[in-house]
Amino acid sequence: MTHYQLERNYGCRVSDAWTFRGLRAAVLENELLRIVILLDKGADVYQFVHKPTDVDFMWRDPHGVRDPRTFVPTTGNNVGVWMDFYEGGWQTVFPGGGFPSDYEGADMGLHGEANLVPWDAAIVEDTPEKVSIKCWVRTARTPYFFEKTLTLTSGSAVLEVEQTLTNEGGEVGRCVWGEHIALGPPFLSPDCVIDLPGGTLINHDENVHPNQTLKLDAHTPWPMTEDQQGNPIDLSSIPPRESRKYDMSYIAEMPEGWYAITNQKMGVGFGVRWPTDVYKFLWFWQSYGGGTGYPFWGRNYNIGLEPFSSLTNQGIADATANGTVMTLQPGEKVSSSLKVVAYTGSERVTRIGEDGSVVRG
Repeated sequence: MTHYQLERNYGCRVSDAWTFRGLRAAVLENELLRIVILLDKGADVYQFVHKPTDVDFMWRDPHGVRDPRTFVPTTGNNVGVWMDFYEGGWQTVFPGGGFPSDYEGADMGLHGEANLVPWDAAIVEDTPEKVSIKCWVRTARTPYFFEKTLTLTSGSAVLEVEQTLTNEGGEVGRCVWGEHIALGPPFLSPDCVIDLPGGTLINHDENVHPNQTLKLDAHTPWPMTEDQQGNPIDLSSIPPRESRKYDMSYIAEMPEGWYAITNQKMGVGFGVRWPTDVYKFLWFWQSYGGGTGYPFWGRNYNIGLEPFSSLTNQGIADATANGTVMTLQPGEKVSSSLKVVAYTGSERVTRIGEDGSVVRG
């Protein structure tokens, strides 16, 4: 517990003296944004609120935040444990993004291991003009050290995230690293459109769910693809919950790393800019009311737009087999710089700049 932090009510503010449902939490805010981070649960971004419109872009899983100290999973299933504690929002995923697989004899459950554990944190800047908090963690089954610093600047609707992944092992390490960003209602609706700079759209290559609708392993230019009956589908348009679809796609060979999703009726949007040398792919999880059965039981209306190092969502063993796994030499560091922005307006977006600026027209 910190007793002597500054407690401003203006400009930029930051505090890690909060708890939410028993979990340590940090809050960063300025005049435009409020960011809530669950330090005791993966340093997940639980809220990303645009204050002027009172819009929280993050999707909320129906069962909400659970404290692992007071909740006992009924089994040790390597999917079920992660899902029992999945609250929605934004997880930093490593070293085994996607479904369970084996990593050099280590059993990797769903989406790695880093986002199920507490992270350390320290406030590194705290002025009315700028606030920053640094979070870090060491993984238990793999030899990785990870640190990320989140920063807000006065008057800016851009969250800056600087991250570094280090292989502390004495041998070459393999990793899948991604940003598991899930967006949901009331922001997400059929009034939303997705813009990104182009690339090759790849549909998942296996039927893994009864409500999967897209043609398997189709490779087409973004945003057009086909369903399994050969009908054209524009994936930049968000279908209604009543469509009962549940699909997974990936965008590769993007000329720049950015996307923007705009709710044209609400006049507000959410954008992300990332380095394509680290995140070479954008995963696109499409859960339009069709996630029936375990674990979602038809309750979900959300998407995930997730910059990732590798393909596919079948885990680190699959990424190793298809040659997209990230490799780190002993002691090697890999860094990334993300800009995540909230913006207003209904026009389509033509670019998110390296500084998080939003370009239209």
